Amino acid sequence: MREFFIRNGGPILENAKSIKIFRKEELKRITKTYSHVLGNGAFGMVYKGFLDEQHPVAVKKSMKVDKTQKDQFANEVIIQSQVIHKNIVRLIGCCLEVDVPILVYEFVSNGSLQDILHGENKVPLTLDKRLAIAAESAEGLAYMHSKTSTSIQHGDVKPANILLDDQFNPKISDFGISRLIARDVTEHTNDVIGDNNYMDPVYRETGLLTNKSDVYSFGLVLFEIITGKKAVYGGESSFVRNYLDTYLTEIRANKMLFGKEAEEKDIEHLHNLVVISKECLDNNVDQRPEMTDIAERLQGIIRSRKFLN
Repeated sequence: MREFFIRNGGPILENAKSIKIFRKEELKRITKTYSHVLGNGAFGMVYKGFLDEQHPVAVKKSMKVDKTQKDQFANEVIIQSQVIHKNIVRLIGCCLEVDVPILVYEFVSNGSLQDILHGENKVPLTLDKRLAIAAESAEGLAYMHSKTSTSIQHGDVKPANILLDDQFNPKISDFGISRLIARDVTEHTNDVIGDNNYMDPVYRETGLLTNKSDVYSFGLVLFEIITGKKAVYGGESSFVRNYLDTYLTEIRANKMLFGKEAEEKDIEHLHNLVVISKECLDNNVDQRPEMTDIAERLQGIIRSRKFLN
């Protein structure tokens, strides 16, 4: 048991005051022996539990015990112990006395952006709400890239990894393949991991994960937020950029946006969103904007809408 604790980053986390170390028996009680399943995936299972009556939590447990899974869970614990931001899912604690760490997160009640945009019970969102989700997601990523002591690349930005609370405020999740990289260091990897649908083609080809890799993925997320269409691997980014232009042209012609009559200011702001998305998808990595710039521009659009209203 001590071996698991040390290997899973226990000595580091003992000094992380924001992270609680749970015992196995505690988690059985909190989850009622893992009886309430919230979801599952390649990583394993997520269960709902309660620290007390007022504090629900999500407990993430691996179903595999292979080296990749062990490394990803331990990596997630160490990285999330270093980030605290309103638009990043909070890691409350973990259990390290097992082969693969069990992670305890704040419970985020409205599921993922993937569910909201494309699920069976997808929710109609106004342009203002879509803008807010995009802007706050960008702020979370900008914080990771620029505001932490060591730059953090998420590496798997996609709608399924953006959770929404009861007010539809976004929270970035799933840091299993994230990287801590010193700001003046270039780091290549032979293990290119992530969702092909949202992966930066430069990262896929070179193994070089940078802030601009996350920017590319965010550009595709923004594309989905704008259009409600799903980005599918196989189409070049030029296809997505052309589709955005066509989409905008149709809205200008039909004066309809999300099933409602479009106002001029909506079309203008939609145009600005399309421009940002296209810049994120530039094949030239150096031409892509930084996440801090994207977040500021999205907040600027929100401010201008409030001023016009």
